[in-house]
Amino acid sequence: MLCANKWVQASGLPAGGSLELIQPEPTPQPRSFAARHWRELLVVLALLLVATLAWLIVTAPLGRALEPLKEPSLVLLSADGKPIARRGDYKEAPVDVAKLPKYVPAALIAIEDRRFYSHWGIDPQGIARAMVRNTQAGGVAEGGSTITQQLAKTSFLSSSRSIKRKLQEVIIALWLEARLSKEEILSRYLSSVYYGDGAYGIRAAARTFFDTTPEELTLGQAAMLAGMVQAPSRLAPSRHIEDAQERADLVLAAMVETGALTQAKADSARPARYTPGRKPLPTGSYFADWVLPQARATLDEGAYGDTRIQTTLDTRMQKAAERAVADTLAGLKGANVTQAALVAMRPDGRVVAMVGGSNYKASVFNRATQAMRQPGSSFKLFVYLTALDEGDTPSTTMVDEPITIGDWSPKNDEGKYRGKISLATAFAASSNSVAVQLGQKVGIPNVIKQARKLGVTTYLTDQPSLALGTSAVPLIEMTAAYAAVAADQYPIVATGLAKPVPDVKPMDWPSRKPMMQLLQSAVRNGTGNAAKLGVPTYGKTGTTQNHRDALFIGFAGDLVVGVWVGNDDNSPMSGSVVGGSVPAKLWKRFMVAARSVDTPAPRQSKPQPSLDAVVEEALATADTVADAPAPDVAEPAPEAPAPPPEPAPEAAPTPQ
Repeated sequence: MLCANKWVQASGLPAGGSLELIQPEPTPQPRSFAARHWRELLVVLALLLVATLAWLIVTAPLGRALEPLKEPSLVLLSADGKPIARRGDYKEAPVDVAKLPKYVPAALIAIEDRRFYSHWGIDPQGIARAMVRNTQAGGVAEGGSTITQQLAKTSFLSSSRSIKRKLQEVIIALWLEARLSKEEILSRYLSSVYYGDGAYGIRAAARTFFDTTPEELTLGQAAMLAGMVQAPSRLAPSRHIEDAQERADLVLAAMVETGALTQAKADSARPARYTPGRKPLPTGSYFADWVLPQARATLDEGAYGDTRIQTTLDTRMQKAAERAVADTLAGLKGANVTQAALVAMRPDGRVVAMVGGSNYKASVFNRATQAMRQPGSSFKLFVYLTALDEGDTPSTTMVDEPITIGDWSPKNDEGKYRGKISLATAFAASSNSVAVQLGQKVGIPNVIKQARKLGVTTYLTDQPSLALGTSAVPLIEMTAAYAAVAADQYPIVATGLAKPVPDVKPMDWPSRKPMMQLLQSAVRNGTGNAAKLGVPTYGKTGTTQNHRDALFIGFAGDLVVGVWVGNDDNSPMSGSVVGGSVPAKLWKRFMVAARSVDTPAPRQSKPQPSLDAVVEEALATADTVADAPAPDVAEPAPEAPAPPPEPAPEAAPTPQ
């Protein structure tokens, strides 16, 4: 006290006066976002809840889990009914849990949601238990979602991991519990959950893995299926039978723990064995990949099980095509030819064989349908047809000589020119000079119209070089254009689906007969001589600049076939590889084999003159073509400048 008085005196305060201590003002601490905006957050959560409930009530179908898949499993059949490929996911009709053996739902509940019958869609105890076990395991060993939540997620929501999606899942789970009985929830879940290998729902899974029905599942099979739900890919018995059986043992142990099964019954359960009930089929091929969109377009609604679609593929011709391509490529040494494509169709467009490359497993890129390559001189079909439409004939003469258009001077092969020759000779010898002159004479726009008339849909340059095939066109479109000439119908659209063959009549197409004469002369006396068969043969070769592409497209009897060889990186092949060499020989190799197994159905119900008869008539009435070149004429590669930049077609992905 004495000390205090002394301090008071020293401070100048009156003795005996009261001393009042002044505390400093506390510094205000910033509040968290949640603390400052808790009212707004509550409003947002309430609105989210109301909106979700409103959406569920108004639009969400309760039976979505029971519906067929939007893209059901398709089994593609060959023309003679043999399965050739399967694509899509597999789902069978829904199940009623009340009609299943009791151990089937019990196995699922024991391993996935032990408190299923006591919770209301979410299980706090299950979440807490999962957190403890995951902490002990040092990773995700158990999930906390209920069966109802899983049904909500798989039937109504995306698989994204977000707080919003989790909140929606909880709300939908509560809603499902309020609207459906536990048995209905189980039935929906078992009817739609994914089991692996493309099987959705326990009925599809039972057939896929055990060749049985859910009603006939054994205890061991039911335990294995219940265990697979956690990790379908890792636990599929088709690939990991030991892991699947080990997981099934855990399910049986869980059933004992929950009282669904006695230990004695668990011990006596026979381990399930993989017994596939669906014949393994390829998931794809060059033909299957191409025809699948056509098949999908024919389906109105999803369906349960496998939907079978018959295609036009001839399995014997397909084998012949694959063998011809493989043998041809294997026999090429030092020619730098790594890829080939072949498409064979009937004159009405039904594709009977397709090879899109040297090895489908190595590259699924289809060089018969997707590759955009220059057709070279095979494009001259449209130039000559246009000239014939305007009154020229095979005997019309032109001068095969060097020409210059602007700053471009196209050249014939090896610089050889023949002077005054007929169109028959020019076409057979594949004269670039005459083709360009014809293009200028009839007009490039009219050549484009001709190509469009015969079904070419891709971009075509309006430059003079188009006459030499400098615009890229898929092989299948070029082949279909030749099919139009063979069928006396245009346009021909290539198809892979079996359909009734219409009764058609020949068109009023005057230029078609002389064009047939030109196509035959190209094989009989010209650059396509290596493709000549023992029957009348029609076709045209094509070689592009620097030997980057080589083609032969032609027809005989009731088959129209297009062949291409080259490299994906567009690198030049050997100078010896021209349309009249490798492609023409490959074409003939396939045709000989295909004709030996071909038993085509008649394309028309009324008798019609054969192609051969039509041409023989044309030859009998046409002027002589004695001035056609000898069979050793080489296919000239067009020396055309690069055409203007062309827009990249959407149907041509980068080769793999």
